[in-house]
Amino acid sequence: MEIVIEKKYFDDSWNFENANTKRLTHCFHSYPAMMIPQVAARIIETYGKNAKLLFDPYCGTGTSLVEANIRNIDAVGTDLNPLARLIAKAKTTPIEIKKLNIFLKEFNDFIFSLQFSGKKDYSVILPKFHNIDYWFTKDVQIKLTILKEYIDNIEDESIKRFFYVAFSETVRDSSLTRNGEFKLYRISEKKLNNFTPDVYGIMVNKLIRNKTGLMEFVQEKKNNSSTHIHSFNTVFGIPENIVSKDSVDIILTSPPYGDSRTTVAYGQFSRLANQWLGFSEASKIDNKLMGGKRNITIKKFGISILDDIIEKIEHKDKNRAKDVYSFYYDYLSSINNISKVVKKSGYACFVVGNRRVKGFTLPTDEITVEIFRKNGFEHIETIIRKIPNKRMPLKNSPTNKVGEKDTTMNYEYIVVMQKI
Repeated sequence: MEIVIEKKYFDDSWNFENANTKRLTHCFHSYPAMMIPQVAARIIETYGKNAKLLFDPYCGTGTSLVEANIRNIDAVGTDLNPLARLIAKAKTTPIEIKKLNIFLKEFNDFIFSLQFSGKKDYSVILPKFHNIDYWFTKDVQIKLTILKEYIDNIEDESIKRFFYVAFSETVRDSSLTRNGEFKLYRISEKKLNNFTPDVYGIMVNKLIRNKTGLMEFVQEKKNNSSTHIHSFNTVFGIPENIVSKDSVDIILTSPPYGDSRTTVAYGQFSRLANQWLGFSEASKIDNKLMGGKRNITIKKFGISILDDIIEKIEHKDKNRAKDVYSFYYDYLSSINNISKVVKKSGYACFVVGNRRVKGFTLPTDEITVEIFRKNGFEHIETIIRKIPNKRMPLKNSPTNKVGEKDTTMNYEYIVVMQKI
């Protein structure tokens, strides 16, 4: 018997079409499929007014954590991508602006000496990682190495992290990757001939922008709330010494829409930056994320709406059905673990997208409701909003055939559950 999802409705007031999504430290770094701060803020103000602890089990670059902190709510986040953790930590770490200004002035003096003093004998040992010459010109490699060495010598960890975030975006903007892509695609040979990025200028501009965002964050966060960022995988469990059972007032998160290999390529997007920053196994992140390892066999979940759609996909393409099954296998395990840390009467708010595979829409919002119901939650509401600002591909090629495209996620579903 299919359970009808009640209290599910469109609400244009959640679209935030003309909102500034880059206020505070939300301006720090681009990242795929980021939850916009207006959505996070409104959810917290509606369901977390008296919350003391917020947990984001797929925190990405920390949108929910920032919004929790400025409302005097302690936050815990976890993510498997080291770049995401770096950005999230930087975005939630207040820095005394006077101290930051000293470091910025020293850096500007250093860049001035490189550009205008005529000093040309700065020797560096270039890093070695797979395809570095394919993605970066030799001139860019030299300049990025100079910047990286400078940042490595900063002793203050919070300042160093602040500079690394700007450096990470500089890596991407000065690489030979095509703009506006999540996956790694090289620019055309025609554009390659005229590609001479101002590496130092890009870095300086990122720092200036990020300083403005940090100043706003410091001004609004006039409290002692804290944030802790971790790397544990909720699919396998939640360490009790980090988040204990029945301790969380509100879960606020935007989980992956599907496995990274066929949906949003978080690992590919961050690979070059992760390599430059020295994070190990940068090229294997997508395999570690939800659904990254394909299950060999498909079994029933006992959730009819999910079992039926996987069966339909299997009739068309068994391997794609295995991809879908593998993602939801991990997703279900993750929610089972997450449910245990929520207090009685606490909330789980999931902002999800319903992707399409082989022409079928996967109703992740309704699947999420059913998984939480099995874990002792009741459904409060599901709000449907358009995605005018979220950085997502509106169309993809589900069959991998040239010219054959299908719509992906044009809407988000804000699923609100409460523990009984």
